[in-house]
Amino acid sequence: MSDQLNSPLKAYKNQDFLNGADARSIRILCEYLEPMRRFFQSGIRDTIVFFGSSRAPSRKQLEMMLNQENISKSKREVLSKLCKYREDAVELSRRLTKWSLALDHNRRFVICSGGGPGIMEAANEGAALAGGKSIGLNVSLPSEQAANSHITEGLNFEFHYFFMRKFWFAYLAKALIIFPGGFGTLDELFEILTLSQTRKLQKDTAIIIYGTEYWNQIIDFKRLLEWGTIREEDLDLFRFSDNPDEAFQHVTKYLEKHYLMNNKQSNQIISRNLKPPQSCP
Repeated sequence: MSDQLNSPLKAYKNQDFLNGADARSIRILCEYLEPMRRFFQSGIRDTIVFFGSSRAPSRKQLEMMLNQENISKSKREVLSKLCKYREDAVELSRRLTKWSLALDHNRRFVICSGGGPGIMEAANEGAALAGGKSIGLNVSLPSEQAANSHITEGLNFEFHYFFMRKFWFAYLAKALIIFPGGFGTLDELFEILTLSQTRKLQKDTAIIIYGTEYWNQIIDFKRLLEWGTIREEDLDLFRFSDNPDEAFQHVTKYLEKHYLMNNKQSNQIISRNLKPPQSCP
């Protein structure tokens, strides 16, 4: 009995070690292997990812904000536009989920978001309204961003490392829809465009930039071309959309062409895309 009490602590049970700098590589690996296992067990093969602002208000939130007397006219207009983008995200996610559920391929093209409020919540909400599953890839922040309530149980993830979270955004995605957003959305947009431009995304991926009015004020892609910092064909890596109907048509036609027309090729891509560790049951 005394020998057991005096036995040294095993390394994998040593929380001081596991939470320290020396075990950082282990924690990074955990954020790769644990999500992989869960995706495999849930049969998730590929995703449609929604990016966008966490500050886009719902209609109810907008009404509460507009009741405040100190809000300027310009701020009211901006909030109303963001609310409309959020509503579009709900509708687009709902329609894409309904379309996916009607396919003969089970659990294909599952909606995925950053797991938080705003546009992210809208994406998960739309999937729930259609009766489908959805994924939330949340990240720990100083402001304690809480996961929204529409994420499917078992598919709600909490990441410590931003780059591992972004890995899972890109790794399973067959389509990405980028709604108006701030620094985080810009970061995610340009990472995806860079991976696509440099052919690091070794798969066909639809990239939709939603909201021409917003994005034309934020980024002048044609100026990049005029300065010679991108090539003309780089502008073909994405397309703009301004309404759920247009975005829905483009995404579904793209996925049908690249992933549903040739089932044999599609299955080969899927098998390469997500192979769980040998220890997975």
